[in-house]
Amino acid sequence: MQVQRLGVVDYDEAFELQKKLVQERIDGAIPDQLLLLEHPPTITYSFTGRGSENLIGDFAARGVAVHETDRGGNITFHGPGQLVGYPIIELVDRDLHKYLRRLEEVCIRVGRAFGVETDRVKGRTGTWIDNRKLAAIGVKARRWVTLHGFALNVTTDLSFFDLIVPCGIADAGVTSLERELGTAPTMEAVMDATVDAFAATLPAP
Repeated sequence: MQVQRLGVVDYDEAFELQKKLVQERIDGAIPDQLLLLEHPPTITYSFTGRGSENLIGDFAARGVAVHETDRGGNITFHGPGQLVGYPIIELVDRDLHKYLRRLEEVCIRVGRAFGVETDRVKGRTGTWIDNRKLAAIGVKARRWVTLHGFALNVTTDLSFFDLIVPCGIADAGVTSLERELGTAPTMEAVMDATVDAFAATLPAP
């Protein structure tokens, strides 16, 4: 797997890059990829379900872009201080649900690397500390090559989540490594931990 650390990238630009790499991966021109980056303040919601109905705040007043997207899931926020990972991976086992669980395992391992224990919650994709979500996950596959991925809050300004009902779940909140620890690791350290977690967890047959 090749890892690309891209810094802060506009959502549309990152989506176009994903689509390009997915086609190249389908064609066998490149190996699996892992894009690690941050976005400017951005809300994304899935065209499936009722994601747009969970946009409840004045996003324009806070300078937040809004994009409909073709991933699974509902609605979420991306912004500075949040590590976004877009794996472009061929699913050799053709099992998207297993892939979601593997992404959760990656995020669990990343949290654990900094002393934060997260877990799965039945029926709720992502990783959680009680009813506080640390990492959101939403994916898609084209000809069994993945795009989209996960978003893990490191030093994210969590007040932006007040603009939405995160993931459409009204009875749960969000958290970050910074909030849980009282301080925060560097983004570089979190990216290093993410690469290590992928090496231990993905890809797998």
